[in-house]
Amino acid sequence: MNARDEQDTRILIVEDDRSLAELLRDEAEEAGMTVRLAHTAETGLATAVSWMPDIVVSDLRLPGADGLALLRKVRAEIPEHTPDVLIITAFGTVSKAVESLKAGAEDFLTKPLDLEHFRISLERILEKRRMREDMGRIRRLMEADSTFRGMYGRCPPMVRLFRQIRQIAKAGGPVLIVGESGTGKELVARALHEESACAAGPFLAVNCAGIPEPLLESEFFGHKAGAFTGAGKTRQGIFAEAEGGTLFLDEISEMPTALQAKLLRMLQDGKIRPVGSNREQQVHVRIVTATNRDIEERVRADAFREDLFYRLETFQIHVPPLREREDDIDLLARLFLAQYAAAAGKRIEAFSPPAHERLRRYSFPGNVRELRNAVERAVAFCQEREIRLEHLPPRIRERNGHGNARSATLLQDGLRIGEESLPTLEEIERRYIRHVLASAQGNKRAAAAILGIGRRTLYRRLEEMGDA
Repeated sequence: MNARDEQDTRILIVEDDRSLAELLRDEAEEAGMTVRLAHTAETGLATAVSWMPDIVVSDLRLPGADGLALLRKVRAEIPEHTPDVLIITAFGTVSKAVESLKAGAEDFLTKPLDLEHFRISLERILEKRRMREDMGRIRRLMEADSTFRGMYGRCPPMVRLFRQIRQIAKAGGPVLIVGESGTGKELVARALHEESACAAGPFLAVNCAGIPEPLLESEFFGHKAGAFTGAGKTRQGIFAEAEGGTLFLDEISEMPTALQAKLLRMLQDGKIRPVGSNREQQVHVRIVTATNRDIEERVRADAFREDLFYRLETFQIHVPPLREREDDIDLLARLFLAQYAAAAGKRIEAFSPPAHERLRRYSFPGNVRELRNAVERAVAFCQEREIRLEHLPPRIRERNGHGNARSATLLQDGLRIGEESLPTLEEIERRYIRHVLASAQGNKRAAAAILGIGRRTLYRRLEEMGDA
């Protein structure tokens, strides 16, 4: 089912008590839903097949076939668009409730019916349906041709990156991954591991800048009991833990020079010596390293061993920054929107044209990580069906793709050309909402219908405008 606004949600009510059917229709329409009535299971089934409702509300006792029979026939007749079913009956027993739920009903209410419970049940069913749609949308995005081992992209630089990972993964030698912060270097390292012959082994990721220097040698190579103060028992290091797998050393350019010599020896002969031990230990570990700094500049500054650099860069992979992947911004933004909206239980389906354009023009110095964080923030602030410009972080709203804030500020505050002051899109929207509401003589239901939005959305807009 394609996502629809509340006013487009279709509900079929199958109830032989015509006064109750009318009452339920009023409740559903008051919530902004579109309703059709049927008074027998046969007409209900025909309407369901032809009209394709999102929810079927059916009495359990009906003339002819009962509500359970209707439920089973609906699921059999329209499997590609199976509506959710809410069963209502005056003969509520535990056995009937269990039978209805086993047959596929989403909920079971008994008469005399509490209308508030009825509306709550409808809202719960709709929310579950929306969550299923969101997860389906995420799966479709993730299963598309643009995904590879948890990375997403269809632009030429990413297609080349995916091909390079597949080729290098089979080779088995050390790999140096270079790229700016936030580009996804650890994802590349994991993909190399998963595509390699050692995929069944462990994958360990270590930040070389995150371990205190006095502990580095012990952390990497392990130690014997009593090797130093505090070494109460023997401990194997990271290299031994990664046996048969891949060890990813992030921020390799920050590794102290004393440890660089030991790493070089390990790469040359595949052996390590724990601190305090007289014996060397053979290890079988693939080394993948990464840096966001100019490591060759570090070599020229004598801060990084030249011989280790050449050993590590047997294979080198460059991860492109997001500014070189403009065509992927849409894909990534939609993916993150679907993920965060589903996690927050919100029905946010798209970016408004101004928000979409601003994302495309922004240079994203923080790369994919910055885009992900921006979308997460936007979802947290958004209470509507689309991400608007004001939901984006200020640094994105106020800058164009080159970091120039002037044109973005002009667009936001109103551009003056000659003597004419042009209003912002937001101001035009406010004026139009007020104009439509005045034309409808204050009738919010009629105004919402003219505007093509749900009443709840209209109420939210009026609250934001201070007109509620």
